[in-house]
Amino acid sequence: MAMRAAVLAVLVSALLAGCRRQEARPPEGSGSGQQAPSATATAAPPGAVLFISADTRGYLGPCGCSENMRGGIGRAAFQVQQARKGGQPVLYIDGGNSLFGETHLKDEQVPQEELKAKALADAFRTMGLAVRATGELDDTRGAAFRQGLGLPEVPSGGVKVLDAGARKVGVVAAASGEALVKASQQAREQGADFVVGLLDQPLEAAQAAAALPGLAANLVVATHSAGEFSAEENRLVRSDVPVVAMQSKGRSLLRVDLTYAPAKGPFTLQRSQGDVEREVTALEQRMALLDKEISRPGIDPKLKALKQGKRDELSARKQGLLTAPPAPADDVNGFATRFLPLESNLPTAPDTQALVKAYDANVGQLNLEWAKAHGQDCPLPEKGKAGFVGSAVCADCHPDATAVWEGTKHHHASETLEEVGKQHHLNCVGCHVTGWQKPGGVCRLDKVAGREDVGCESCHGPGSKHVDAPSPATIVGKPGQAVCVTCHNAENSPHFDFATYLPRILGPGHGGTGKSGQAGEPPAK
Repeated sequence: MAMRAAVLAVLVSALLAGCRRQEARPPEGSGSGQQAPSATATAAPPGAVLFISADTRGYLGPCGCSENMRGGIGRAAFQVQQARKGGQPVLYIDGGNSLFGETHLKDEQVPQEELKAKALADAFRTMGLAVRATGELDDTRGAAFRQGLGLPEVPSGGVKVLDAGARKVGVVAAASGEALVKASQQAREQGADFVVGLLDQPLEAAQAAAALPGLAANLVVATHSAGEFSAEENRLVRSDVPVVAMQSKGRSLLRVDLTYAPAKGPFTLQRSQGDVEREVTALEQRMALLDKEISRPGIDPKLKALKQGKRDELSARKQGLLTAPPAPADDVNGFATRFLPLESNLPTAPDTQALVKAYDANVGQLNLEWAKAHGQDCPLPEKGKAGFVGSAVCADCHPDATAVWEGTKHHHASETLEEVGKQHHLNCVGCHVTGWQKPGGVCRLDKVAGREDVGCESCHGPGSKHVDAPSPATIVGKPGQAVCVTCHNAENSPHFDFATYLPRILGPGHGGTGKSGQAGEPPAK
């Protein structure tokens, strides 16, 4: 812990040092939330900084089920707020599809998801949001709810021109390529020097739009990924009009640095960052290797701490490279794009993080009260289908397997939620109890008793038919990887490796002959 604290201190110092670009006077028409410089400041290079988020899908932060998970609105806010201390105009823009994760909600989801959307809106305000587009994931609770949040919006097909010091930035929103072309031209007519196109489409459609004749945008952002797990990486397509798509669920920000020449003119994408990009890529590859080692089941705690300290050090170096201002090009108006992955060891903005903590504290009680007042039991299984019986029933006939299970983290899955106060969060509970929202299972937060943890039936399927007629034909004897990844997915368990994790849940009477659980070894072969 001491090592992590020391590395974190170095990181914060580096971030602060990298952001202390000062100026002698306020920039003309600085963006929303711009801080006034000190009287003794020196002139900063002329330019501006844009931060862009999109496809956040209702995420305030990662679930915390695994080590080193990216994301968190508090970390995003810290990046924006620190940049505002650098002496240049800073504009924060949201591309939309941010308030909700689904287009339709069940009745029991409504209280939680509305409260979360309000918390996100408040967080956007702490970040000095200049403007945002909207998409279908913003209108899940209707346009009136969205508009009631009071955020600055640009409608689909609309234009918003923002002051960015000595230049003007046009933000346009569209749902089709043709509408994007028209809106970008209108932005130019209204005096925009640099135009950002926010297209409510996946990356492939944005690429096609960027090639349309007449497009007057400098940068196109694809703001809506094709599916829940389709935007797992940041993407930059270098073309005449660059196209970007960000890692979804608030795991990364896009930073765009504008550099101004003495005279106005076209903006050119700076391509001289090759060395920085190569070094960042190399650091990320080393961090990915460390992530696998850190998350390896059974790793010695001291070794884990050493590897975590090294990972934090690499993350600090990467962050320093990504937040260093680009060198301005002489007599050329330029722009540079960089993705800022919101790594787990980055600082959070206190005011924004306080909103997240308040949400966490309130939403569990809200959900529990709703369940008591309105909750409905799960429907019974269809005729001839098996229902859930609970792990205690399985233990009667399978004591050896039960002993193995009791030594695994699966047996303590509910405890891990209770430790962080999220046992009544609807986004979390489904992977920490048995039979959640399934016929014959548990569908109410106030009736989880007896179904806590990742029990036998979470992997082997509902067991009522097996209890009535014990036979390999009435149960899933050897569940495969497809069952595991319903919870150990890219979002909740990004470093999951089936071959590495499987031996940790096997043992005598449970698919293996060796030890198992948290102190175990791979089974003998």
